[in-house]
Amino acid sequence: MSRRLKWGVLGAAKIAVNKVIPAMQRGARSTVVAIGSRDRLKAEQAAHELNIPRAYGSYEAVLADPDVEAVYIPLPNHLHVPWTLRSTEAGKHVLCEKPIALTEDQARELLSVRDRTGLTVQEAFMVRTHPQWTTALDLLHSGALGELRAMTGVFSYFNDDGANIRNVAAYGGGALMDIGCYLVMTSRLMFGRDPVRVQALVSRDPRFGTDRLTSMLLDYEGATFAGTCATQMAASQHIQVSGTHGRIEIEVPFNPAPDEPAWLTFEKTGRSHEPGERIATAPCNQYTIQGDRFAASVLDGVEQVYALEESVANMRVIDALVDSARTGRWTEPGRFR
Repeated sequence: MSRRLKWGVLGAAKIAVNKVIPAMQRGARSTVVAIGSRDRLKAEQAAHELNIPRAYGSYEAVLADPDVEAVYIPLPNHLHVPWTLRSTEAGKHVLCEKPIALTEDQARELLSVRDRTGLTVQEAFMVRTHPQWTTALDLLHSGALGELRAMTGVFSYFNDDGANIRNVAAYGGGALMDIGCYLVMTSRLMFGRDPVRVQALVSRDPRFGTDRLTSMLLDYEGATFAGTCATQMAASQHIQVSGTHGRIEIEVPFNPAPDEPAWLTFEKTGRSHEPGERIATAPCNQYTIQGDRFAASVLDGVEQVYALEESVANMRVIDALVDSARTGRWTEPGRFR
């Protein structure tokens, strides 16, 4: 029987308690042995509800636990880099929520500590482990779409609570950082390269100073991605990928229900008058797969699903979008370096 990776969790955030920890506990390669919070009672409550053996009143105590081999970090965005650095310095592998950093330069700090320590550091883009995305990639790479020409995407929800961390500018809040990073990442995934230039249009909330709506255009030299993310818009998500001979539509691309099939529609050119072929992927929990794949990379040397270099490249594009929104012009990713 394969050994399980022993996890500690820094913080009792909703995504950790409600989604990620229970999913990891159902995995074949992960076991959660400790959770810490600055509010010890909160950590103890989470530990009791989730049958986690140890609860601590600080993140430092989790890092000092000799049984903890890896940590999952679901903290607010501005704390991702500081606690990833502290975790690796403590000898722990790290799976950190997206966005892993607030800038490309911050992400590069993590490359340096990873290379020095030899530890595994990964951004928690759980969609990379969902079969619907691997199915879409297989269709694309099979040539079924022909040459990829365009991709469009929307990801939105409504939240105008000023106390919510997603609406606090100092914490790295706003649509682009919270959910727009998914649009950037998945477009880079499908095109298999980085855009040569980007343009962004932003609407900011006058109360919070965060972007409540960001629209983006990514130029992939002869092909484009157009996307919109929003934190004050009706909840929606979809992706469409179009080539010279066909298209794919991913119905719920980012958080499909784990207990239901996820659906894609594949349609060939010349058959637009007919229903496309609907393809189901079996019910699965992408957080469970993410945890087990991370464990396999640490324990067995299996190739990472999403290498840290990809996170740096993703932040490079996000930096360029931020600059474009500021200047109103096209921006080339990496031009700041």
